Amino acid sequence: MDRRAEFGKWKAQCLTKADLSRKGSVDEAVAELVQLLNGREQFFTTSSCAGRILLLDGCISGFEIQKQNCCWLLVTHRPCVKDDMMAALKKASGDAVLKFEPLVLHVQCQQLQDAQILHSVAIDSGFRNSGITVGKRGKIILAVRSTHGLEVPLSHKGKLMVTEEYIDFLLKIANQKMEENKKRIERKNCP
Repeated sequence: MDRRAEFGKWKAQCLTKADLSRKGSVDEAVAELVQLLNGREQFFTTSSCAGRILLLDGCISGFEIQKQNCCWLLVTHRPCVKDDMMAALKKASGDAVLKFEPLVLHVQCQQLQDAQILHSVAIDSGFRNSGITVGKRGKIILAVRSTHGLEVPLSHKGKLMVTEEYIDFLLKIANQKMEENKKRIERKNCP
């Protein structure tokens, strides 16, 4: 099978399978971008997250924080209000961590040249941690990522370790990061 036909097969398989993300659908803030990329012959998205603020509980194992095997107390793809965070924190029984995760977008590209063009667009839009990988079977994946995340422990063994005033301060920072993330997404100039 030639490369173009194989790419077409991969694209058809990916775009017809069920969305296995925790949410089960594409985030509204990136839906237009995902649709634009998937509508181009040379691209398709394999995963995406528009960016989110979350509170995880029970995720610290030594000094390593992981999202598996922990409880997601709060997840929002919009700015977060203090009341929602405080209500979620009351459910914490372990080590709760407040996180802001910026956009992550994985795009399979038909040719390396296509990935390089899209990579330039990502970098110019502020997603400076983006990169291209080429797999053993020739799959070319562009990962669009940024570095403006946030990760702060708030409780230990269910006991709040910071003041409400500090949580309010952190939420302002997380919400500002969410707004900056949104601006970077809107800067896209897809080929």
